[in-house]
Amino acid sequence: MYTTAFRRIIRSGFIGFWRNAYVSLASIFTLTVALFVIGATMFIDQLLTTSMATLQSKVDINVYFVPTAPQEEIDRLYSAVKAMPEVEFVRYTSREDALTEYRNDNQNNEVAMQALESLDDNPLGANLAIQATDPAYYAKISEFFEEQQSNESPQTPVIDKVSYLDNKDAIDTLSSIINAIERASFIVMSVLLIAAVLITFNTIRLAIYTAREEISIMRLVGASNMFIRGPFMLQGIMYGLLAGLLAVISFYPIMLWLGPRTEEFFELNLLTYYLENIFYIFFVLAGIGIVLGLVSSILAVARYLRT
Repeated sequence: MYTTAFRRIIRSGFIGFWRNAYVSLASIFTLTVALFVIGATMFIDQLLTTSMATLQSKVDINVYFVPTAPQEEIDRLYSAVKAMPEVEFVRYTSREDALTEYRNDNQNNEVAMQALESLDDNPLGANLAIQATDPAYYAKISEFFEEQQSNESPQTPVIDKVSYLDNKDAIDTLSSIINAIERASFIVMSVLLIAAVLITFNTIRLAIYTAREEISIMRLVGASNMFIRGPFMLQGIMYGLLAGLLAVISFYPIMLWLGPRTEEFFELNLLTYYLENIFYIFFVLAGIGIVLGLVSSILAVARYLRT
């Protein structure tokens, strides 16, 4: 009995989909536009995330040690900061490597090279370059080293300078940009989803309006609400599935044109990202489309079941 009813619902859903072809196309087109905008927001968010990650990788704080700092103290501080959960990466540069980098950076500066050659010993100390998991953590990392510096013995200094204050403006600006982008992305996605629900609801409501007499007849002969609602729910699912597929396909020529350009400016090839994540993008957009179509169908047919 239930199998027969299910088959009839499926059959009625497909018949209704093809019988109201123009209304179905209008619903699919509306959903496709909504899903396309949502998909575009996903790509833009990926670009911004990559750009922010690139900027964040270029912002760090440096801890400079005095040339006479004991190696065991440097190793202790290196291990301590590396174990902090707020720290993403720590790069240690020894005195010898620091001198080599200085020579390479100033090889065309005769004055600097002559001054260096006049010294009997390496004037540079070791240093640590630290990247945090989030720009907001740099202050905490800096406070850790300032506390360590304040506890040092005046006879055996270890830390010469912490560059947090030098980079503080850049770090604060980066944090503000990231927070603003996250808030803007959330607001835009919320507005788009609300607009998609309203537009899809009204479009599918039009499709159901054309079948209002058929719904009235089914109610008169004693059909259950689920039997009446089922075909329209199926149509809503079909609208969402096809709209998701069309939205994903429509991105291909755009990504083909944009890919090399985004790689040049944002260090991310959108075509590569699109092809590598095409199934994920389809499942996300089709899933949103199916939910929108299904919910809109349920809400739109509810008024005819109450009358």
